[in-house]
Amino acid sequence: MALHILGDRSDGEALLGSTQAVPHAATELRVIGAASGNGAADPGCSLGPDALREYGLTNQLRDHGLKAVWGDIVRRPALRAGTESIKEIKAYCEELAAAVGHALHSGRRVAVIGGDHSCAIASWSAIASALRGPLGLVWIDAHLDSHTPATSPSGALHGMPLAILLGFGPPELTDLLYPGAKLRPENVCLVGVRSYEPEEAELLHRLGVRVITMDEVRARGLMRSLGEAFAIASRAAAAVGLSIDLDALDPTDAPGVGTPAANGLRGLDLVESLRRLAPQPVLAEIAEFNPLHDREDKTARLVIDLLAACWSR
Repeated sequence: MALHILGDRSDGEALLGSTQAVPHAATELRVIGAASGNGAADPGCSLGPDALREYGLTNQLRDHGLKAVWGDIVRRPALRAGTESIKEIKAYCEELAAAVGHALHSGRRVAVIGGDHSCAIASWSAIASALRGPLGLVWIDAHLDSHTPATSPSGALHGMPLAILLGFGPPELTDLLYPGAKLRPENVCLVGVRSYEPEEAELLHRLGVRVITMDEVRARGLMRSLGEAFAIASRAAAAVGLSIDLDALDPTDAPGVGTPAANGLRGLDLVESLRRLAPQPVLAEIAEFNPLHDREDKTARLVIDLLAACWSR
């Protein structure tokens, strides 16, 4: 799958400030937890942020040369996937977006740790609202996350965040913080995709979003694939972000996820590629860590290595 068509989308009015608020070279990393599993079929990912705090994430990041501190862990009352009202979902997203916005405007680098991948709705809405230019985003995932309520076979919100950020979904979420889409298709690239439904693939194809499947990664190599992804995200963008769903990784290296998909990216390859290529993201998001499935802390260690690869140079 090679989806290259470029679209044109007007930028939303910035509500939280200007690009001067975006810390490209700040000294402190603020880690925000998104402790929610309501958007996933397996809610154990809601335990991810607390498990990583207990594991000593910030102390271990300091060993990599990063001054890291925990900020808020934003919690969501546990409910079965698909049973929350849209009002409850919106309220949670607003709370998480406020935590991200506060950290950003305090001049800090920001990392968001999930929690199911619906946290991306809040994370990137907050970043987009702080910019006066386009936001570029590299989305590393086994899935497309581009369903709408009309196409989703499960109704799980973690299968919809990218579509919502592109402007397709419930208006309460597509218009979070300000009306309209938060991302332009020409500034988004997905990497590592290998499990999806035709309806979401059709949406991204129609929009012209570039999708680099796992088959293409194997053929071209991860370094070249990610290099293209960051080039797409950076093109005329005010800032570039990175969103990683841990199920993009092969379950051998990242067993601590709720929706594993075989034959994925290798952990060491991704860490090394990010270390060499990642352009100091305005925010790095790592979603879907489920400590109930982790083995010998393999996934927890990988989260730390991935975050360190983004900034410690």
